Amino acid sequence: MYLTLVIFRNTNVKIAFKCQNTIADRIKPSKNHNIPLHNKWGIYQLICNTCHLYVGQMSCSLSICFQEHIRYIRDHNPLSAYAQHILQNQHEYDQLNSIMTLLKPLNNPSLFISYEQYYIQSLHPEGKLIPEQNPGEINPLFKTVINPQPLHST
Repeated sequence: MYLTLVIFRNTNVKIAFKCQNTIADRIKPSKNHNIPLHNKWGIYQLICNTCHLYVGQMSCSLSICFQEHIRYIRDHNPLSAYAQHILQNQHEYDQLNSIMTLLKPLNNPSLFISYEQYYIQSLHPEGKLIPEQNPGEINPLFKTVINPQPLHST
C-alpha cells in the first residue's frame, strides 16, 4: 500500500482502498499448524490392542472423543462400536497417543460423513475394521476411487 501511495503521490489519482491481500499475509504461517494434534477434529482411527482397528468421525477434539469412548467402556455402555467391541470381546485398549490417530483433519463438519464412509469402505475389504463396524452398502463412487480400473486403449 505504501508503495502505491508513493507512486501516485504527485498525480490526481486518489487511492480509496487498502489491500488486505498482501504477500506478508500470504507467507504468514497458518494458525492451524500450532494446534496440538489431540485438539484437532476430523476422521480418526482408533486401534483395538488385541485385533483390528476402528474408524470414526468426530465433531469434537481427538482427546474429547477418546475420553467418550473410554467412558463408554468404563460404564459398560455399548453406544460406540469401539466400546461394544472392547466390552463384548474383553479386548484391551491403551492411552490416546498409542491407539488413536487422526487420518483426515477436517474443519467443515458437512464433510465428516463422506470422509468417514470413504475410510470405512477402503479399509473393510482389507479386513482392517472391527466386526462391530458395518460398512453398509458399498458405494460405487468410493469403489471407483479405492479400486480404479485401468483405462483400455483402443
